Amino acid sequence: MTDLMNLIRERRSIRNYEPKEVPPDKLQAILEAVQMTPSWANTQCWEVIVVTDPEIKQQLQEAVPKANPAHKSITAAPVILALCARKGISGYYKDVATTQFGDWFMFDLGLAAQSICLAAHSLGLGSLIIGLYDHVRTKSVLGVPEGVDQVALITLGYASKVPSPPKRRDIREFIHENRF
Repeated sequence: MTDLMNLIRERRSIRNYEPKEVPPDKLQAILEAVQMTPSWANTQCWEVIVVTDPEIKQQLQEAVPKANPAHKSITAAPVILALCARKGISGYYKDVATTQFGDWFMFDLGLAAQSICLAAHSLGLGSLIIGLYDHVRTKSVLGVPEGVDQVALITLGYASKVPSPPKRRDIREFIHENRF
C-alpha cells in the first residue's frame, strides 16, 4: 500500500517531454493496467487508440486550443492514448440504464485514465490527461465509429521537466461525517 500511496503522491501532470521513444514493453505494461482496471459490472467499455504517427498527432494538436497549456504536449509526447468508450453498456442492464446517471462510461474511463497515469509513473514515464479540445474533430481524425465516444487524450513519454506538486485541499475541507 505504501508503494501505491507514493505513486499517487508523486505523480504529476507532465507537459514537457524528451524526444525519446516509449519502449514497447512499457507501453504494453500500461495497456495491461487498463485491461485489469475495474469497470461497472466488468463491462470494460473502453477502447484505446495508440497514436504515434506525427501527422495524426499534428491533426490532434489542431483540435486543442492554443490557450490550453497541453497544446504543445500533443506533438512533443512520443505517444498519445486516445481514450474512447462504447456507449450504452456501462451502467446498463438488458439495454436499460440502471441509475439516474445513465451511461457510466465516464466513470469507467476515469478509472482507466488513473490506471494509465499511475502505471506510466511507476515505469518512469510522464503523462497528462487532456479533456479540453474539439472532441468532434478528434473523433473524425481518429476514425472513431458511431456508438463510440472519444473522451480524453493522454500524452505519454519521458518528462523533460517535472512541475512542483499542486496545492491540495486539506482532508477536513472535504470530509463529512454521517451527513453533508
